[in-house]
Amino acid sequence: MSDPDCIFCKILAGELPGTIVGEDERTVALMDINPATRGHVLVIPRAHTPDLLSIDPEDLRAVALASQRQAVRAKELLGAEGVNLVNSCGAIAWQTVFHFHMHVIPRYTGDPLQLPWVPAPGDPEEIAVAAQELARK
Repeated sequence: MSDPDCIFCKILAGELPGTIVGEDERTVALMDINPATRGHVLVIPRAHTPDLLSIDPEDLRAVALASQRQAVRAKELLGAEGVNLVNSCGAIAWQTVFHFHMHVIPRYTGDPLQLPWVPAPGDPEEIAVAAQELARK
């Protein structure tokens, strides 16, 4: 399945250029044209699906495994000291292309990427309330 208006589907169909660095029967890994750091790769399922909430579980598994392979390659071949895996689900979470994808972002000492979240202690009561809501069956 594909979406004729989706940029990633167009890349998969050969209608737009993309620099592919890995692929298997369910996924394709390609270079991000707006990289956060050197070697920033996107891993996408071949089947169009808008986001994390709608992806087929087997495609999600395949994307996770392909992302792991790309992370290993970034460390071994590019000398990355660490790797961030990032998925954005929904516009409010910074999703801009509505075809599920995982960002594999190699990290290097002194690289310019600053993620917007800075961990700080939360309100224990609010954490407990949210946990209760999430644990409901």
